[in-house]
Amino acid sequence: MLLFDTVVAIAYVKFGWGWLALPHIPLAIFGGVIGAIVGFRNNSAYARWWEARTLWGQIVNQSRSLARQTLSMVEDCKSCDPSQRIRIQRQIIFLQIAYVHALRCQLRGLPPWEDLERLLDSETVGRFRSCRNVAVCIQKEIASLVAECFNQGWIDNLRWSAMDRTLSELMNAQGGAERIKNTPMPKHYDVFPQLFVSVYCVLLPLGMVQSLELFTPLGSSLVGVIFMALDEIGRDLENPFDNGVHDVALNAITRTIEIDLKQLVGEANLPQPEKVVNGVLW
Repeated sequence: MLLFDTVVAIAYVKFGWGWLALPHIPLAIFGGVIGAIVGFRNNSAYARWWEARTLWGQIVNQSRSLARQTLSMVEDCKSCDPSQRIRIQRQIIFLQIAYVHALRCQLRGLPPWEDLERLLDSETVGRFRSCRNVAVCIQKEIASLVAECFNQGWIDNLRWSAMDRTLSELMNAQGGAERIKNTPMPKHYDVFPQLFVSVYCVLLPLGMVQSLELFTPLGSSLVGVIFMALDEIGRDLENPFDNGVHDVALNAITRTIEIDLKQLVGEANLPQPEKVVNGVLW
């Protein structure tokens, strides 16, 4: 772009090619229209990114709620074995930790087995290996344990309903995240803004050369870089689960959930929160 701008400036000033200059007003109108198009596209891209972050905020809250309900609502009955109740409570909470890691990996297209193997026993992990949607299978396992709590008499109908609602909210949030992941921005939202910005960057030096002459490369490059940067911002935000530097910080979110839930069951060896690395929180 800078080379083309320089050639235009030299041709206009040194060789007197006055026919290269374009009128200012049409170019200004064209730039305003392109700015509106790029701005609309970026708003749509940011809306997708923010919805993705909001959905994961719901997953954080519902994960904490499920752990709280599991520990506070599941109570011993007279003929029950307390150790069995405690075992199932821990299973539910560790399955929920595994669930958020599995969902993170699914959305980013990564295998979840390393996280699952450190959180669950090998038999449980083995049952999930045949699942196409591992996160859903984990939720089914949690629902089965909640049903077992009901059958054992550790929770009544009202408490079972409350825990089931929490599981349903988790499924709703997962469905929303999968919708964003599996529904890309329409192709014309991607192609046309980039095309219009490219054309505008070519026309810029032709519209500025009459006023700026040899300083045309400086002015047109500055304006062109701004437009290209705005276009690139939209591209970075439109896919919030692509495991890039501008994505929703799923590593940090799932690590926070893991720390919070492990604290609730009295785990002493807690992982450290994710830290910002080179200005990026993954």
